[in-house]
Amino acid sequence: MKKLDVFTFGETMVLFQPEQMLSLEYVHQFPKRIGGAESNVAIGLSRLGHSVGWFSKLGDDPFGRYIQKYIRGEDVDTSSCLFTDKAPTGLLFKEQLSPDDVNVYYYRKGSAASLIGPDDLNEEYIAQAKILHISGITPALSDSSYQAVMKAIEIAKKNDMKIVFDPNLRLKLWSVERAREVFIEIAASADIILPGLDEGQMMTGETEVEKVAEALMGDADKTIIIKLGSKGAYVHSKNEKAYVEGFPVKQIVDPVGAGDGFAAGIISGILRNEPLQTVVRRANAIGAMVVGTSGDVEGLPTFKAVEQFMTPTGEARDVKR
Repeated sequence: MKKLDVFTFGETMVLFQPEQMLSLEYVHQFPKRIGGAESNVAIGLSRLGHSVGWFSKLGDDPFGRYIQKYIRGEDVDTSSCLFTDKAPTGLLFKEQLSPDDVNVYYYRKGSAASLIGPDDLNEEYIAQAKILHISGITPALSDSSYQAVMKAIEIAKKNDMKIVFDPNLRLKLWSVERAREVFIEIAASADIILPGLDEGQMMTGETEVEKVAEALMGDADKTIIIKLGSKGAYVHSKNEKAYVEGFPVKQIVDPVGAGDGFAAGIISGILRNEPLQTVVRRANAIGAMVVGTSGDVEGLPTFKAVEQFMTPTGEARDVKR
């Protein structure tokens, strides 16, 4: 059995994203891609040089097979994935009216991934990983998916795995009240929490960045890293409290997936045992790289590429001829 650095699981859908910035009612061609927070993180980590296992329940249909082959092609282990003929693979359409005006339309209710349950998890497979990555999207899919998330956390605790939690709020999937309740429950077990400021405010009722971090940490020994968009991120741990500056973006092409790239950067740096501010600086750089490319995973960089991106202007860079 292949030793894993990270295990993650959730729903990946077939993504139809037109090249034109138009309302979907006027679009006639839709290139086929994939989209899913957890698989984005898995692919991002794989490109950064880590061993990752991704699990989902896919429809036994052409789209399900396409997703598995795509993710497997990124050197992510998909051997634990299950296929079902009881429900189809989910779909989503992305509508981009301008660089910062993006709408997402889901066709995922009753999808194969919503059938994920605690009995589908392979404890022996999960336990070999060092880190469990949890997204707040997975427990929103169904009650059985919520139970699967709690089971995964139980397995991680039992096997001394670090738990990284990215709230990833999706209000099209559930109510604010239920999301807050579940996020607080998961955060209580997490070692590292990666909220956006709005998600942290929703979870804590606080408004200021530092107060949000303090409330999320409580009396526990956790690391809170709050994403602040173009301003970078705020780090709050037992021994460190600091703002880490972001990287300027010349042109935003597609903002979707930046947070997943950020999460991959954080997890990668933790696996490398790097200083926390170094970890967050690279994660900020990855987020900046992702927003400059169309698609959820197309902009996720290799380790070499992100290091080159972070090289200050004036220093030597590779010249492509």
